[in-house]
Amino acid sequence: MPPSADPTAPASRLTHFRWAICGLLFSAITINYVDRAVFGQLAPKLQEQFHWTNADIADIARWFEIAYAIGLAFAGRILDRVGTRIGLGLSLVSWCLISMLHAGMSTVLGFKLVRFVLGIAESGAFPGVTKATAEWFPRRERALVAGIFNAGSNVGSMIVPLVAPWLFLAYGWQWAFAALGGVGLVWLVFWLALYRLPAEHPRVSPAELAVIECDPPDTITELMPMGRILATRQAWAFIMGKFFTDMVFRWNINLLPLFFSQHFGLNIKEVGPPFFTIYLMAACGSIGGGWLSSSFLRRGWSLNRARKTTMLLSVLCVLPVMLTTQITHQWVGVLVFGLMMASHQSWSSNLYTSISDLFPKHAVGAVAGIGGTAGSIGAILLLALTSNLFNAQAPGAGTDHVYTVIFVIAGFAYLAALLCFHLLVPRMEPVRAG
Repeated sequence: MPPSADPTAPASRLTHFRWAICGLLFSAITINYVDRAVFGQLAPKLQEQFHWTNADIADIARWFEIAYAIGLAFAGRILDRVGTRIGLGLSLVSWCLISMLHAGMSTVLGFKLVRFVLGIAESGAFPGVTKATAEWFPRRERALVAGIFNAGSNVGSMIVPLVAPWLFLAYGWQWAFAALGGVGLVWLVFWLALYRLPAEHPRVSPAELAVIECDPPDTITELMPMGRILATRQAWAFIMGKFFTDMVFRWNINLLPLFFSQHFGLNIKEVGPPFFTIYLMAACGSIGGGWLSSSFLRRGWSLNRARKTTMLLSVLCVLPVMLTTQITHQWVGVLVFGLMMASHQSWSSNLYTSISDLFPKHAVGAVAGIGGTAGSIGAILLLALTSNLFNAQAPGAGTDHVYTVIFVIAGFAYLAALLCFHLLVPRMEPVRAG
């Protein structure tokens, strides 16, 4: 046995290359949300330029979610078959190029088309990074890693309000899509150079490989058919968790800038600090939620108690959003939404980790994809409701009553998600063979 394979070998002989992989996953999700969030950030100005209605904005956003739901239904299984390296790489290149195509659109129909194609391309992102986490990290580290890569969605959303308005004001809205979409292509060079399975990677020492593979082997070794996955309570716990909560987060990405513009009078020159703050808080919540449940595990808590306690705390911190339309001070609204987004990301970090807690590695991509489809269906329904509420309002009427309905639904959605998760999985135990 080589010296480095000895578990008692000095710490200096233990490589930590898995954290470089974590950095790649974080940057992939950051790029994903940069490309996804540009439209929502520029929506108030695009609305002015092209004379769109509020319902038009909601409908354009909804077509992305329709495509995302379709793509996620297949993306996870495709990743399980072709592998993480190829699958995630192709997905990222595709969505970057399609993001750049937004610059050539000028009609509602054109934006619906390009948002639809973007949704298909982006569907490989979260199943890909979730699968990579299961391949590269032991169970005790996965919640923290999920929190880190999930924080990428917030960092991406922080970058957009700082950079997109500057590009818009300096060069026009087309350059906001073209420039931000093109930057992501640099990631592919590092991904192809660095990503392999741990057992095949020259930069992973035997000691680190032992850490990565320290969990008991999966009890199910053959590829689980989709019907077998959907027959499990564990899969439906994740699906319902995603359905109820992703719809709220996706609504915020697409329409929260419109709400701030119409309720608080926020213009594009002032959008940077408020939205940077909201997504900075969200990033802290993402990493904090992963750290908290991992900390509970290190203290000897059961997996069930650690994950669900963190998820309960996250849900409780969402509830103040139901009163947002009663707030008149912009920065109070920023703090309420920042707390909500931080809580969502804390919840989401633990929800994503539950897949690898409950399923064998080869099924992680498929389960993540199915859950993502459910989240997109929820977003489609919430955006459709928003569009209908806008269409039904009297000409010249204010929009606060529309937003009140949406935010009350948002608060109750997280309670429903946690209740479903607990009833379906009263104890977090892995899926067994048979």
